Amino acid sequence: MVNRDIITASIDIAAPPAAVWAVVSDLKRMGEWSPQCRRMIIRGGEVTQGTRTININRQGWKFWPTRSYVKVFEPERSLALKIAENGTVWTYDLEPTAAGTRLTESRTAPNGVSNLSNFLSKHVLGGTENFEDELQRGIEDTLARIKHEVEKKVAA
Repeated sequence: MVNRDIITASIDIAAPPAAVWAVVSDLKRMGEWSPQCRRMIIRGGEVTQGTRTININRQGWKFWPTRSYVKVFEPERSLALKIAENGTVWTYDLEPTAAGTRLTESRTAPNGVSNLSNFLSKHVLGGTENFEDELQRGIEDTLARIKHEVEKKVAA
């Protein structure tokens, strides 16, 4: 199967973009939100454009590291991370709404996915289609967890 160009979902959060951004841009907490990326280690100090990370990913008993860098950092608007090993880009876009913020998370493959990543997806991670279905569910779970955290903080 050919990789999907985009895997994406959106959620409406009853909070202003600044409150959503405070959670989304705190990459050290990614392991709390994402079912796959269990930990992000930030290289250097404050997160900004160009910041590099080491990511510990998990599927069941399988763990693997990836590296990324912050490709886009536009406070209260957009944060994008490019994964070195497979060429994909993970993006969080924030859009103000009448009731708060619409948060969209996307995984794009602007230049396709690396051959090594496709080999591992097919032979180690359950097949490309199953793995990408799992990524879709993971995005939906991540957004729901972020929504819960932000709305809990705003209500406090």
